[in-house]
Amino acid sequence: MRYVIGVDLGTSAVKILIVNKVGTVVHQVSKEYSLIHSQPGYSEQNPEDWVEQTISGLQEIFKNKIIDPTKVDGISFSGQMHGLVLLDKNNNVLRNAILWNDTRTTPQCKYIYEKVGKNKLLNITKNLALEGFTLPKLLWVKEHEPHIYERAKKFLLPKDYLRYRLTDTIAMDYSDAAGTLLLNVENKEWSREICDILDIDMSICPPLVDSVDHVGNLSKEIAETVGLDPSVRVFAGGADNACGAIGAGIIEEGKTLCSIGTSGVVLTYEEDAAKDFEGKVHYFNHSVPDSFYTMGVTLSSGYSLSWFKNTFAKGTSFDELLGGIETVPVGSNGLLFTPYLVGERTPHADANIRSSFIGIDSTHKQKHFVRSVLEGITFSLNETIRIFREKDKKIDSIVSIGGGAKSEQWLQMQADIFNANIVQLKNEQGPGMGAAIVAATGSGWFSSLKEAVQYFLREEKVYQPIHENVKRYNELFSVYQDIYHQTASLSKQLSQFRT
Repeated sequence: MRYVIGVDLGTSAVKILIVNKVGTVVHQVSKEYSLIHSQPGYSEQNPEDWVEQTISGLQEIFKNKIIDPTKVDGISFSGQMHGLVLLDKNNNVLRNAILWNDTRTTPQCKYIYEKVGKNKLLNITKNLALEGFTLPKLLWVKEHEPHIYERAKKFLLPKDYLRYRLTDTIAMDYSDAAGTLLLNVENKEWSREICDILDIDMSICPPLVDSVDHVGNLSKEIAETVGLDPSVRVFAGGADNACGAIGAGIIEEGKTLCSIGTSGVVLTYEEDAAKDFEGKVHYFNHSVPDSFYTMGVTLSSGYSLSWFKNTFAKGTSFDELLGGIETVPVGSNGLLFTPYLVGERTPHADANIRSSFIGIDSTHKQKHFVRSVLEGITFSLNETIRIFREKDKKIDSIVSIGGGAKSEQWLQMQADIFNANIVQLKNEQGPGMGAAIVAATGSGWFSSLKEAVQYFLREEKVYQPIHENVKRYNELFSVYQDIYHQTASLSKQLSQFRT
């Protein structure tokens, strides 16, 4: 049996999947690393941690002889989007990576609008200037750390830096480049116009490649360290959401994905870049060559649930935490939660907004709060589905992946709130499976990503909406939508008291 390796470089851990030719995950390893929050709104990581933990995971697999290392045909990657890694002339890291959930760059976003203009930015990049994107981070370093910026010769995104360290080859795929605000999304090229307007040397942008492109082999040093042959081919891979879409089969018109990880995403396939969503959702290049996807983002999706667990139920498992929520009625007995722990992105691009529990009374127990957190996360994701439907996109079946696909109660909740069939996959592994499918296609196992997806993916169960729950949630959703407008000014006033 032959194998491929999918490496998913997430926000809190790197997950490594070993997948065989019939699409079975024969082994997986996860290695955690820490976040650095030196100030409110700051979120960074040490790129060396990504490299060390990935090497450690691969060593664990091959030193324990999980599979025969000579049977590995290829490796590919998925990874957290938007993070800024700056390299000097010798390709050494100049500072910690600034991550996607870092919100320090509000002034730089305003500067981009002033210099480039909102309409021009949308025409070129198909996206608005948001704090999480890469370009505002680059401008922040230019303004606040000019001694570092002057030494910067290349920027990379997280998984591209990891891949460079394993292969000694620098490149960036289109799906990740689309999240920088420096790519002409439709033309698939770096925007000289934006670089010139903002006085950015275009040479800092890395070479562009397709996700399935062979970009190099494992370096001899890395191959020896982890126990693989240096002939193993390495493929570019893609952004976590693009790979998550591949891993869920969202590679043709009419397919929609709901992914609940640290952040949450609702994503749908687009054949071209012709639709105009007026910047309400993101419009990115897909890992499927010459295609695109649109998506909305909830910044604190699964993170809201893990925050609640770690703050109020430390020491319990997620299974224990969710135990009993099936006894709580729709609407959590009049309790609503908004998942704005680190601000929000869709439909409210607001770095200052913060979470609320609304409607607390003395009858509420822990199980009510837990269910309200799940409902609030799902309501936020439903905001994106509403935007898609308003643009006449038909969404009646949604593949659910990530943490939200692990709980029957949460899957049914998604069906009821989204008013759509929710598909649970048999071998769901999120972006890591997408990376493995990219590696399998690049290795020649299949003629296309579409063929690979049809061969690898299988449905486990379909959850259908319950009519009375749909009606009740529709009523509650209108209340949920009002909370943002009622609390936005309060959150802004309270921001001066955050330390």
